[in-house]
Amino acid sequence: MKKLNITFYAIIFVMLAALVGSNAADSPAGSNVLISDKPAEAGQKKILLVTGCDYPGHPWNLLEPILRDAVSKDQRMHVTVTEDPKFLASQDLKNYDAILLNYMNWKNPGPGPEAQEGLRKAVEKGAGLVMVHFTCGAFQDWPEFVKVAGRVWNPKFRGHDPRGEFKVEIVDKQHSITAGMEDFLTFDELYTCLDGNEPIHVIAKATSKVDKKDYPMAFTREYGKGRVFQSVLGHDPKAFEPEAVRKLFRRACAWAAGLEPKE
Repeated sequence: MKKLNITFYAIIFVMLAALVGSNAADSPAGSNVLISDKPAEAGQKKILLVTGCDYPGHPWNLLEPILRDAVSKDQRMHVTVTEDPKFLASQDLKNYDAILLNYMNWKNPGPGPEAQEGLRKAVEKGAGLVMVHFTCGAFQDWPEFVKVAGRVWNPKFRGHDPRGEFKVEIVDKQHSITAGMEDFLTFDELYTCLDGNEPIHVIAKATSKVDKKDYPMAFTREYGKGRVFQSVLGHDPKAFEPEAVRKLFRRACAWAAGLEPKE
């Protein structure tokens, strides 16, 4: 009888644990979806890195610590990570000054209209948005995304040059993100697939070796009260080896969060 009781309670415990875990995973505000080394200090701008899914050739799990460390080098910013894009539907999204989005719902259901609307409202009300590489391909079923992002992936276009080394030219050296930055070399995918008619301000470009045309590598825009930055750089860890690439995203996060970018 004693052994039966132990078995019975063990089964009940496992069932309850599974139920709690399931509810937490379904809740966009569940604390289990947030990853942070330590709490933000007073005065720090709060950056939310949203990741967790991408095209298989884009190792988001390897880029997660690279992006977090690159941004955190500016001690005025504190980075929290979520690998659950449904968190964009959470009321807690209002606690963040900028959203760093490294996400593409490749062959997976997107986080849903509530998350999309949560992102839109957050940016419209003043949260910054920083988009990395193939984030331009996210939310293909959401027409408003191009208005928020400025440019998005068009699968009917040629995707990119063969992956390799190319020069990124700083177009606007007066912009606070790129002030003082010089042209640099990187080993990446030179995207030629962006589409859209929203006004954007190009701050960096590259020339395709295939068609000899110039394509934006980084640009800014505004959506409502929010500052938006997008760069199609950042295919994999090798693409982040140049300090200039890490600096570009770090300074973009500072700018998007309302800070004056610095080294």
